[in-house]
Amino acid sequence: MHVLFVTSNRLGDAVLSTGLLDHLIRAHPNARITVACGPVAEGVFSRMPNRERTIVLDKHPYRLHWLPLWSATVTTFWDLVVDIRGSTIAWMLPTRRRAIMRRRSGHKIEQLAAVLSLDPAPLPVAWTAAEDRVRASALLPAGRPLVGLGPTANWAPKVWPPERFAALFQALEQGPLRGAIPVVFAGPGTTERAMAAPLQAALPDAIDLVGQLTIPEVAACLARCALFVGNDSGLMHLSAAAGTPTLGLFGPTPSGEYAPAGVNAEAVVSATELMQDLSVEAALVSALRLVSRVEAI
Repeated sequence: MHVLFVTSNRLGDAVLSTGLLDHLIRAHPNARITVACGPVAEGVFSRMPNRERTIVLDKHPYRLHWLPLWSATVTTFWDLVVDIRGSTIAWMLPTRRRAIMRRRSGHKIEQLAAVLSLDPAPLPVAWTAAEDRVRASALLPAGRPLVGLGPTANWAPKVWPPERFAALFQALEQGPLRGAIPVVFAGPGTTERAMAAPLQAALPDAIDLVGQLTIPEVAACLARCALFVGNDSGLMHLSAAAGTPTLGLFGPTPSGEYAPAGVNAEAVVSATELMQDLSVEAALVSALRLVSRVEAI
């Protein structure tokens, strides 16, 4: 079975789409899957089972980026083309079946599930390999709880003040996660490094993982954390997909659509849509609830 899966340019949406891919792999264990995605999202799929190929789409003006994808895929007769971008590419390729995303209400994973008529919606997954887990073991100490912190986002209004991240960590370290070590995660590049710098200054003993790792290595590190707290971002979605207790911090973006989706994940939302109006106390209540659920298992 040959499957073409056209997914997002953005990291978060790409992570959320992994639930559909996981379903297809389980339903068709011999399927050979080609993934088309943007360069930022490429690493999400690098460890995916049954992946035959990844086609990376660099955006071009006038949507000319679709032409190389068409050229690379039109000579294959596909058994299934899944397009969560809602583009016209699926109609331009020879295939037995097309599944094209249309805008709907509800959480993003429910919108994605409707593409294949799945109910309940499959949760996202984070694929890693043994070498990623070995790298994580080398970077992160054992024996003490680790609290992952994601202080960056792709839009400044989504960013919680860094001093509140620090205050939340200190409250957790003095409470149920006594002796915890903070681990600061962020993406590559000078912008992400600059956004993370104030939190690193406030928590000088934090482990610095800003921009140093591949996406599978980040997922392996997140999986070792007792808790992750982060702004609405692709990193937040990756944490939830890795199975880490994940608290997403929301202000101007819709938590009903983009709250972290995982076995132990939730969102805390500013009442005013301004991140500066989201209190440490409100975030702490949610964080404590997530930690207590894990302890109860």
